[in-house]
Amino acid sequence: MKQPFLIMMLFALLNSIPVHAADQSLSGYLSDYDYAARKAMKTDSEALVKMLAEGRAQLIDIRFKEEYEAWHMGVAKSIPLPELPQRLNEIDKSKVIVTACPHKDRAIIAMIYLKTKGYEVKYLQDGLTGLAEYLRGDRARDFIQSLPR
Repeated sequence: MKQPFLIMMLFALLNSIPVHAADQSLSGYLSDYDYAARKAMKTDSEALVKMLAEGRAQLIDIRFKEEYEAWHMGVAKSIPLPELPQRLNEIDKSKVIVTACPHKDRAIIAMIYLKTKGYEVKYLQDGLTGLAEYLRGDRARDFIQSLPR
């Protein structure tokens, strides 16, 4: 019951923030939203692993600091959702940004925020738990060996 209210509040807040020339307003994003945009806003673990191995993506773990410290993916950069607006300078605009949390609720909020700031961004639809499951066994070793050095 709380999630829809929080998302509505986020939309209202984002829509009221002045944007720079490279930014897109939330209203503009919503006006242009269609099936192609719906598909483009998400990725799965298999596609993410490929983009990371090719050096084309940056994974942003937007969980709270305590969650990140309990367990995390070595390839992810931790930027907790409440810190995201102040830490945009740590995000590589030349790459596809993939936001992630264990499921996808906070990742979607972060994705929408970054989209309005002009980033090419997706959220990890199977979440960090899905990524951990995908990388079980030999796949994890192969993935680590494939990363750009």
